[in-house]
Amino acid sequence: MGLLSRFSTFIKAKFSAMMDRAEDPNETLDYSYQKQLEQLQNLRRSIADVVTSEKRLELQQAQLNQQIEKLDGQARTAVQQGRDDLARMALERKSALQNQLGTFDQQIAQLKAQQERFVEMERRLSTRVEQFRTQKEMVKAQYSAAQAQVKIQESVTGISEEMTDVNLAVQRAQDKVTSMQARAQAMDQLVDQGTLPELLNPGQDDIDRQLAQLSTKSSVDSQLAQLKAESQGQLPAPKDGQAREQPQLPPPTTDGGQ
Repeated sequence: MGLLSRFSTFIKAKFSAMMDRAEDPNETLDYSYQKQLEQLQNLRRSIADVVTSEKRLELQQAQLNQQIEKLDGQARTAVQQGRDDLARMALERKSALQNQLGTFDQQIAQLKAQQERFVEMERRLSTRVEQFRTQKEMVKAQYSAAQAQVKIQESVTGISEEMTDVNLAVQRAQDKVTSMQARAQAMDQLVDQGTLPELLNPGQDDIDRQLAQLSTKSSVDSQLAQLKAESQGQLPAPKDGQAREQPQLPPPTTDGGQ
């Protein structure tokens, strides 16, 4: 298959798929029914035209019969008056009209046969159109019910376009929350490890930070020991507005001391 042939097939396939998505079965059925009604109306107009032509020929035939009778009477009168020449002329005209009258009979018979065929076609077409109308309404009702069912199922199962967009938005929000939580935990870990000392005390290094932590721990331990001594009566409780005296703690022993 050549390149142009493949491209043509691709275009036709895309166009067919696009038409399938855009086509509305209800509109297609209504259009088909409308076209059948137009055909039925055209057939009925044809029947009316045939009947009109038939009636016109019958009127012309009646006029010819009247002329034939008139010429026959004129010929009889001419014979009675001894005018055989006039009688001959009248009879010649009568004979010509009689020949035309035979042609009229043939044409009228053809029109009658054509009318009968058209009437039979109209009867069959009317039956078919009525059957199509019933089937059309049934298919439209089934399509509407199926369409409503699909919409309900899409709404319930969350596979509709709107629900898909909402699910994607929720997923993006959850991803952002997870990312922020991971970032916060990473920052906490870095701060605990002293990797980011400048966030705590700008200008201090890791040793300064550790010494500050030891100083804070020593102060807390001293206050705790004082509270215990007061509760056991070893130290008097401070008066209002008087600061607590810091207890003298034994110096830390060095390695190897007694």
